[in-house]
Amino acid sequence: MNVAGAIAELPRPLTEYPVAAGDSLVRHLIGRVEIEPFNGIATGIFVLAILHTFAVARFTALAHRVQHRHDDDARAKGRPTTPSVVAELLHFFGEVEVVFGLWAVVLTIAMTAYAGWDTAAHYLNSRVNYTEALFVVVIMALASTRPIVVFAEAGLRRVANAGGGTPAAWWMTILTIGPVFGSFITEPAAMTICALLLARQFYDLLPSAKLKYGTLGLLFVNVSIGGTLTHFAAPPVLMVARSWGWDTLFMASHFGWRAAAAIAISTAVYYLLFRTEFTALAGRAPVADVEQPDEDASGAALLPVPVWVTFAHVSFIVWTVFNSHFPALFLGGFLFFLGFARATAVYQSRIELKTPLLVGFFLAGLVIHGGLQGWWIAPVLGSLAEAPLFLGSTLLTAFNDNALITYLAVLVPNLGDELKLAVVQGAVVGGGLTVIANAPNPAGQALLSRFFGGSVSPLGLMLGALVPTLIAAAVFRLF
Repeated sequence: MNVAGAIAELPRPLTEYPVAAGDSLVRHLIGRVEIEPFNGIATGIFVLAILHTFAVARFTALAHRVQHRHDDDARAKGRPTTPSVVAELLHFFGEVEVVFGLWAVVLTIAMTAYAGWDTAAHYLNSRVNYTEALFVVVIMALASTRPIVVFAEAGLRRVANAGGGTPAAWWMTILTIGPVFGSFITEPAAMTICALLLARQFYDLLPSAKLKYGTLGLLFVNVSIGGTLTHFAAPPVLMVARSWGWDTLFMASHFGWRAAAAIAISTAVYYLLFRTEFTALAGRAPVADVEQPDEDASGAALLPVPVWVTFAHVSFIVWTVFNSHFPALFLGGFLFFLGFARATAVYQSRIELKTPLLVGFFLAGLVIHGGLQGWWIAPVLGSLAEAPLFLGSTLLTAFNDNALITYLAVLVPNLGDELKLAVVQGAVVGGGLTVIANAPNPAGQALLSRFFGGSVSPLGLMLGALVPTLIAAAVFRLF
């Protein structure tokens, strides 16, 4: 069905829908689908993509079984074992970072069939903003370099050593101080540094599954709320700060101290719950850290990082953060950085680009789908009172990027000051419940997934994040 002549672009602007006069929310949403049937198609595809993210572990397990049968069959016939094409495809479907990109292909086909290629191309090229996805690729690559990790580790070591330098001391230091860095170097950078240091100082001790998931959930929640001390570092805050006139002083007084308190309380609660296991981890030898080795590809030991190299890396991060809204500037800076890294290779470990690119692909796919969900999210937000709005924002965030939630809140007319606080509080509090809830989460999952058998369980993550989410909700709403 091609209706390109009747529909100039997708999604239909929210101002073109009639105001609900006495209609129930359900009836109002049904009316919007009747006016624009593609709303239902786009949201149906988005729901399938979300369900796919919960099924990635099943695809991975099935891939292993298919490869095992393929190898057994090859041995029985006296042939050498080779990778199975079917198994490799199942592995691909089991990569959470590619899920939304795969379903974006389905969405593009559906949009083309419905409204024509020109409409689909216009939406993908002009209506979708990929700046955040590009920024995350660059900041992840910069923050995961050896000079930055060594620099961050040296600073946090002083705090950890004050607590005895034990795994518990490192764990508490990384999870309390690291997320607050997100208010200054942006949340994706803080997530990358925290995840890499947790890998080196905690996860390589192979803790229990409960503690692993509890730590991952706590990390995601703490980073989500830890970026709210300023008005420029957390994506959901950035979406509303200019429109609502929120500056750093406002954020610090309304969000910052509550975030710091919630981080401290949640981390202390989890420490008390797992204190016996932390004592056992203190006597356990770590496994080798293959992601951040202290030698180059040939096995030669890397030289200590000079101060001037560290300063240059920090300068590249500052440039990227300062120009985070201007892709031409931070991408250009990144190209200069790659040249600098090649010239100083003797002080660098291998520059990791695969993981940042996959995370960027994940976020790009997410914003493609998310840009078509405003037809139902905006009315839902606009129909709720303060307490239900906070709860609704928290729950919606679990299934949508929290920056999308706050962006759509800006479009809700006549939203009072208390309602503005409630929707942003809910968005940041719920940012740790799933991998898609907050832009930095895919980075943390990608860097730590090897400690979870290559695939993080969505249910395990949600359960691990539940306690700190409830604590953060209580702190933000009751104090």
